[in-house]
Amino acid sequence: MPMTLTTYDPFRNFRMLQNEINRLFEHDVEGHNSLTAEWALRADIQEEKDRVIIFADLPGIEQKDISLNVEHGRLTIAGERRFEESKKPEDYHRVERPYGRFSRTFQLPDSIDLEGIQASSRNGVLTVVLPKVEKAKPRSIQVAFDA
Repeated sequence: MPMTLTTYDPFRNFRMLQNEINRLFEHDVEGHNSLTAEWALRADIQEEKDRVIIFADLPGIEQKDISLNVEHGRLTIAGERRFEESKKPEDYHRVERPYGRFSRTFQLPDSIDLEGIQASSRNGVLTVVLPKVEKAKPRSIQVAFDA
């Protein structure tokens, strides 16, 4: 009986996994995957002595397509980047910029003054300023004794 030798490839499963992941991330313009999927809002958070600032990249998004809400100690930035209706997806060779709805929620610390939150946008960057509440000053409390 002839014996068949096979070589053991310890990385075979890893290559199969990598191929599967690559396939999942390929964008097919004809399938409109990149035009309708939700996308992740990228943000930087900076803390200063008297405030916290969130910088979020929102290039090409109009004011009417962005909403900010504060509820139960959480700030939610949501909106939608729309694909230009005048252009047809089939006219593109590649579409890499994400389109569709997005939403990102940030848990706010107790030190934030929810009434003082302000937001502005410039050059495609949304800036949300979260002022901190003034800490209560320490004070001395007199204890009353019954005579």
